[in-house]
Amino acid sequence: MEETTSVSYNQNYSGSPITNIPQDYIFTIILLLPIDAILSLSMTCKRFKALTSSETLWKSLCKRDLSSTCVDSLVKSCNTSNHHVHQFSWMKLYKKIYQMDSVCCHKLSYPHGDLDFPKARASHSLNFVSDCLVLFGGGCDGGRHLDDTWVAYIGKDFQRILKWKTVHSGIPSGRFGHTCVEMGDFLVLFGGINDHGNRQNDTWIGKVIHNENKGITFSWKMIDVGSVAPPPRGAHAACCIDDKRMVIHGGIGLHGLRLGDTWILELSDSHCFGTWHEIAIHPSPPPRSGHTLTCIGRNRTILFGGRGLGYEVLHDVWLLDTCQGYMRWIQVFYDLQNIPDGISLPRVGHTATMVLGGRLLIYGGEDSSRHRKNDFWVLDISSIPSSTASSKRVLTRMWKRWKSNGYEPKSRSFHRACVDPSGRYLYVFGGMVDSSVQPVEPSGLGFDKELFLGELVLQL
Repeated sequence: MEETTSVSYNQNYSGSPITNIPQDYIFTIILLLPIDAILSLSMTCKRFKALTSSETLWKSLCKRDLSSTCVDSLVKSCNTSNHHVHQFSWMKLYKKIYQMDSVCCHKLSYPHGDLDFPKARASHSLNFVSDCLVLFGGGCDGGRHLDDTWVAYIGKDFQRILKWKTVHSGIPSGRFGHTCVEMGDFLVLFGGINDHGNRQNDTWIGKVIHNENKGITFSWKMIDVGSVAPPPRGAHAACCIDDKRMVIHGGIGLHGLRLGDTWILELSDSHCFGTWHEIAIHPSPPPRSGHTLTCIGRNRTILFGGRGLGYEVLHDVWLLDTCQGYMRWIQVFYDLQNIPDGISLPRVGHTATMVLGGRLLIYGGEDSSRHRKNDFWVLDISSIPSSTASSKRVLTRMWKRWKSNGYEPKSRSFHRACVDPSGRYLYVFGGMVDSSVQPVEPSGLGFDKELFLGELVLQL
């Protein structure tokens, strides 16, 4: 523990035995409790009230629940705004973060006269890694695939103007509906569909390279995974777990069949080799495509939505839990009818991203009638049960729709989104939109090339 609180108390206090525990021990115990329990503890006696009001405690809680990266970013933001660290309350900061309920959108532009930027597309990949946005592939007008890789340096600060750079060598073959997840300083890409309808099951690893002479470049290489690999697919979902493994689920396989299998990729320390193995467990999410998988902690992953075997659009939530040394899928039940505006929650082709405050932010997608969406929803991670028994109860305060202001982007689906390390800035690119200006498919859909940013509104 890097700091101890300076709160004073009466060492000879003769109340309950727990109040006679040394203060450093109590401080350590408190940091193991959920926030609701800490607030309840503060109301039990004067000593605990003083201890739970300590700035040292709340600074530690901010780092525990928000991650050190987020906290450092917020402190830097305060300093930039002519504040000083000692002038704001850590308790107030924590409270402000958990009171957030809106997103302010900003349209991002490219340098004046710069014609070198990604073309309109959907079902591509977009990641934030090594202070850069990395975009790969996707589908464009005419059902054609793309095989280009683009990199834009963001750095540590919010920028309204971005300069993209394309990478021409060592890239995977063209595809859309693939997945690409961050794993430390690397990206791991799997699967996808090309414009001939062929499904892929190859695995690639990519890395941003900062070169003093050439600037920022990016390299791809295929990983040797041996003879065992998931069946070819596209429109599946994937995420990183434990910072060293990738999990994939579902997608569209051969002959258009929707899949419901779960696979884990384990990489070697050198990132040159990988091993795939299937996780065959029951119960598990039914087959689907166009859904999302998002890691909500080192050992827990949330699956949401997608399109099922009967082409129905889904709204179910599943938790993949790996924290006990074995894997299990747990369905998380909630009452859609009791959620304000909940009728609009089922969707496919959306994004689901972990943002500041440990929230899962859902954006966009489309419903069963292919009406595209432009709304933001938050799933309360703290409401997700930690045991199989508690998962069977119906949750009533799991979802909340957030407000949006500022720039109003078009409603879209099969776009991609990623968040910066602070968790406060969400970057969104491309997707399918209703438009008479963009190149339009016979279905009336157009491909979009807009890049915009969703800033979580935090009143510091």
